[in-house]
Amino acid sequence: MTASRTVTGLDEIKALAGTDLGRTDWLEITQERVNTFADATDDHQWIHTDPERAATGPFGATIAHGYLTLSLIIPLFTELLTIDGVSMSINYGLDKVRFPQPVRVGAKIRLHGTVESVDDVRGDGVEMRLAFTVEVEGSEKPACAAQAILRHYA
Repeated sequence: MTASRTVTGLDEIKALAGTDLGRTDWLEITQERVNTFADATDDHQWIHTDPERAATGPFGATIAHGYLTLSLIIPLFTELLTIDGVSMSINYGLDKVRFPQPVRVGAKIRLHGTVESVDDVRGDGVEMRLAFTVEVEGSEKPACAAQAILRHYA
């Protein structure tokens, strides 16, 4: 999918402060994705990887790892915004992350993003603070709420 918005250079990034970037398309969370993440992180807890046991567990099915849900923010973010005309972009970190509800395997998620602020930083760059919410189809409660910090340099 092509991003819904494209900006070029630091001035256009600065102009995004306060902008609601909208929502992505829905992405289904598959057992294969969860198992691949379990292999990559060596986290094979049964609530993630054993569908039979998880069916009788507290969530009624296997669930995605919270960190898998969090890690999907960046690829989903590329559906909302493309940034051109910079030499480098880095993930500077997170200020706050919460997982209000689990994501059951088979559920669909999407990302809602808002640019909270954009400030100048040393080295001819800007720092974007973004509020991200990972929504679950059919649910009022989000799967993840995070404040991310990205830096972009000219």
